[in-house]
Amino acid sequence: MTARTSDWPGVRPEVVAEVVAGLSARLQKRLDGAAAKLAERSVARAGDEWRVEVDEETVLVLHAPGGVIAGEADVRCGCLLAPACVHRAAAVTLCPLAEAEVEPEPVVEPESEPGSGTGTAATAGREGARDTPEESAGQPAPAPLTAAELAAVRHLHGAAAAVLAAGVSGAGAVSQAELLRAAHRARLAGLHRPAAAAVTVATRVRAARSGAPDHRLVDLVAGLRELLGLTTALAAGATPVAELRGTARQAYREEGGLRLYGLFAEPVLTATHAGAVSWAVDADGRLSTIAEVMPHDDAASAAAPQALGAGNRTVRLGDTALSHREFSRAGLAVQGATRSTGGRLGAGASVRAVRAAGAAWTAEPASRLWSEPAPAQVARALAAQELPYESRPAGSDLLFLDVTLLGTAPTGPGGTPQLLARCTTGGPTGDPAAGGPVIVLRPAHEHPGLPFRANLALLATAPGLRLRVIGRLERADRPELRLLAIGTPPDTSDPLALPADRAARVNLGLERLQTADLAAPATSAPGLATASAPGHGLANDPTAPAPAPYGPPVHVLGRRVEQTVTSGRHALAPSEASAAADRGLLRAAGLATAAELLDGLRAAAVNRDRDVFGRIVTDDHEAFATAWLTAASYTEELATALCAAAWSGEG
Repeated sequence: MTARTSDWPGVRPEVVAEVVAGLSARLQKRLDGAAAKLAERSVARAGDEWRVEVDEETVLVLHAPGGVIAGEADVRCGCLLAPACVHRAAAVTLCPLAEAEVEPEPVVEPESEPGSGTGTAATAGREGARDTPEESAGQPAPAPLTAAELAAVRHLHGAAAAVLAAGVSGAGAVSQAELLRAAHRARLAGLHRPAAAAVTVATRVRAARSGAPDHRLVDLVAGLRELLGLTTALAAGATPVAELRGTARQAYREEGGLRLYGLFAEPVLTATHAGAVSWAVDADGRLSTIAEVMPHDDAASAAAPQALGAGNRTVRLGDTALSHREFSRAGLAVQGATRSTGGRLGAGASVRAVRAAGAAWTAEPASRLWSEPAPAQVARALAAQELPYESRPAGSDLLFLDVTLLGTAPTGPGGTPQLLARCTTGGPTGDPAAGGPVIVLRPAHEHPGLPFRANLALLATAPGLRLRVIGRLERADRPELRLLAIGTPPDTSDPLALPADRAARVNLGLERLQTADLAAPATSAPGLATASAPGHGLANDPTAPAPAPYGPPVHVLGRRVEQTVTSGRHALAPSEASAAADRGLLRAAGLATAAELLDGLRAAAVNRDRDVFGRIVTDDHEAFATAWLTAASYTEELATALCAAAWSGEG
């Protein structure tokens, strides 16, 4: 299917499940083909109605107030088979899944302790309004699952296992609808976190099947791992039950007066939404976010300009007139502040905010963010990944480092040139050969309409330049950082040559660097080649060695985990020679457990019961899903350990 999702209205997940469930078995088999044909038809909008001419005699009408189809009756078809026709089901299959409804005014809990959470832009616009309640002292423990909840969990687990066994290539509209139906049942049972995880998986499967530009296989693997992990834990009676259940709405807590200092701003760009988010630190060193994110019309052409334009929009907090770019360098004095566990600041009618002075990155309270050693920051970020997304501290994936640029070098598989920097956080200043590890600096977002890539290309021309940076940890078996903002470090003789209104910092996703902004470093580029790590020879050093292989062969198990998600369980039935080669490679590297898990995954994939006629008997894929989840969890844990070792210098 190649239809642009922006041509169609959104649809609630339960509507998709209801409409597809109304089809006969014969029509369900034709659903994917019908959706592909309908995707080629033009869509006309008039107010709250979208009209599609299926043929000369049949018109399909989608009634979507506010751009979202809220009920089964809102999809009408003029064919003789309606309402049990394939046209209605094909239409809701093409519509993008609607996100959670707009939240009401924040619920203030003045007697609770203020909490912190995450509000990262990379996840803005995720499906499902989820939150994890905080249990107060003396509160009774949550009750175990009821019979209805347990039945909903098992239904959801079975639907997720079926999607995994089919793979992206086999998980058509019917499989997706069954997963959405199970998600709706779980939501009605009060299991909000697994329900939202299921909607996320369905959305990512759709993106993978349609070839959407924002599809990432690693995200789909993570979504399936989370969903199967949640349902397995709930079915087994694991604790804490409340954390596994989740809640429907985010709770905002009363913070009273807050003195906020802007840190940086970044663009938000997803398949359906675009905007900007500002990050701020308060006097206690806690991070908060203020977002301006709206739906966009076209991911290819309209999304990036909308995200860049949002940086100039006024911050929605009190009566302030600051834009997001201005706030990233200024401050706010807020009264009546509320803040969610995700670190998001509430913008209720009782909130008052006035402009105040900002703080340099080299002054308190911002400077304390850079005082923590790099390995400790990485350990904090990796530990937060083990928590439910909603319970992670705000900015838990952000790293605050001082670095010295080394230039570009052919690193990683294929020897692709990438920008390298030596981390000097916690090490002697001014000496690029001392300090922490060599880091690969990557753009925070790959969209060509955002200035991230162009800014990194310009930074690559200034080896020897010392910078204070903010970035997101990229978990890998070598130190990698997705760069978000840069500034001038303390006690440097080569500050960035920025105008005074830039406050010695640049938001790399919203602003473009100029050659004149980069001061000529005092250290020459060739001398820095000796500071690089083994296998990281700089491109401007002709004597530099070729990049060496790095890390154990974790990819041998990881690629089988990903291959399952892409092609289904039948893809794990290779020749015995291939299996023996994988097993030998893992055992030679000391990864005996990985070899056993891979053998178990393959055995579960091919272990299919047959009837007396030799036909495969349909099973519930339970054993296979368990084997896959075990292998995927092991790969996740090993990747986390390798990342921590790389940043600590043990890799």
